[in-house]
Amino acid sequence: MVEIGAGLGSLTLALAETGAEVTAVEIDRHLVPLLRANVEPLGVRVIEADAIKLDWAAALADDDRWTLVANLPYNVATPLILDLLDDAPMIERMLIMVQREAGERLAASAGDDAYGIPSVKVAYWATAEVVGRVPATVFVPRPRVESVLVQITRRERPAVDAEPELLFRLVRTAFGHRRKMLRRSLDGLVDRRQFGAAGVSPEARPEDLDVMAWGRLADAVSAGP
Repeated sequence: MVEIGAGLGSLTLALAETGAEVTAVEIDRHLVPLLRANVEPLGVRVIEADAIKLDWAAALADDDRWTLVANLPYNVATPLILDLLDDAPMIERMLIMVQREAGERLAASAGDDAYGIPSVKVAYWATAEVVGRVPATVFVPRPRVESVLVQITRRERPAVDAEPELLFRLVRTAFGHRRKMLRRSLDGLVDRRQFGAAGVSPEARPEDLDVMAWGRLADAVSAGP
């Protein structure tokens, strides 16, 4: 298991005591010596690093199957999770605590209010669900936001075979104008025949399309006029 943001190691110790082999990542150089003193006697490996900048392939090279746990701050949660899905295939499962709004975006399905670019990206690589809600009252000091636990399980292969660069170009363009119908937001990228070939209504809006529909649309565009 790998833990991001281990702090003084309270969760790290609990993980190690289950018999798991644990790698703990911590950015705060003032906490790292205390963390090492607390957890290294139990065989935990400690890495002092910024998780956003860490070379994950090198850090996790000693095994090809990892589970990640983390309590992530709002400003790094989404980009970090998406980067790990892109670049760290050895991480098969994640259980993360994040601010409720961020967690709901990661786990949202087509048609949900929270559905957006991160939702499509997660669905391309994995399945995700909110598995727990954490009220603000359990924290000291009490924050102004609620948190959720999100479980993300990597698929054996991406949800669709479409060329990912094209697929996410379409997704980013459409969600950049999410109030517009696709025939307007994707004008110049997708023509009416390609909408028809993909089985996608040009009058739909981006939040109406699940990852399978985005894949069909990318395939139709790849096939040309």
